[in-house]
Amino acid sequence: MLRAATLPLDEQPMDVRLMNGVASGVFVLAGAALLAAGVMWLVRAPQFTIRGVEIDGDMGRNSVNTIRANAMPRLRGNFFSLDLQQGRDAFEAVPWVRSAVVRRVWPDRLAVRLEEHRAAAVWQGEDGNDRLVNSFGEIFDANVGDVEDEGLPVFSGPDAEAAGVLAMFRRLGPLLAPLDAAVEELHLSHRGSWSVELDNGATLELGRGSEDEVIERAARFVRTLPEVTARWRAPLEYADLRHTDGYAVRLRGVTTKTIN
Repeated sequence: MLRAATLPLDEQPMDVRLMNGVASGVFVLAGAALLAAGVMWLVRAPQFTIRGVEIDGDMGRNSVNTIRANAMPRLRGNFFSLDLQQGRDAFEAVPWVRSAVVRRVWPDRLAVRLEEHRAAAVWQGEDGNDRLVNSFGEIFDANVGDVEDEGLPVFSGPDAEAAGVLAMFRRLGPLLAPLDAAVEELHLSHRGSWSVELDNGATLELGRGSEDEVIERAARFVRTLPEVTARWRAPLEYADLRHTDGYAVRLRGVTTKTIN
């Protein structure tokens, strides 16, 4: 019985090898075209259009309808073609939303988990526009009128120092509590000098230095101030803590006194 012999590739005639190569190339191109056509079909298929968004997480400042109305017009693509990072950006562009996690839910939905900003203070910008500082010390844009009734303190300073201003506020609050006064405004100058406005109308000039150095001066002031106000029987109006060996105070109705 005769069997057909198959020549090794390197022994086949040139025209045969050329035909085989062309045929392989045609098959590869045909496969790529089919794959591309399949991808295009998935991108355009109406059954994979995003038809719903499930929203979970923090929604104290926004309703589900408000979030959808703000974010949905920004979404581009269907279940397969939607860029999840762009979807995340769309939801994080909604006022009060700090972060969003977006994932696909087969076959035509998105699941979104939101974290909202928690306002810690009003930030007075150098451009004259008030913004807000969240509990992480991040400045964000929102309607300041939404927090007018919450009694938030007011901060100011270089934008890059917002987290440091919040940290200082959190240390000064408990420290000044024995004065029966709360921090109403906290300011940091470009030269690094701190000043405080208390809710009883008094002003404190805390000066420059590290956070610990400023806190140490403030603590010394708080320890000794009751003796001063008791002696003169007048409430505090102004104090300058920038002196190395003491501080100066002005009591209501009393001229400035230096305390060593």
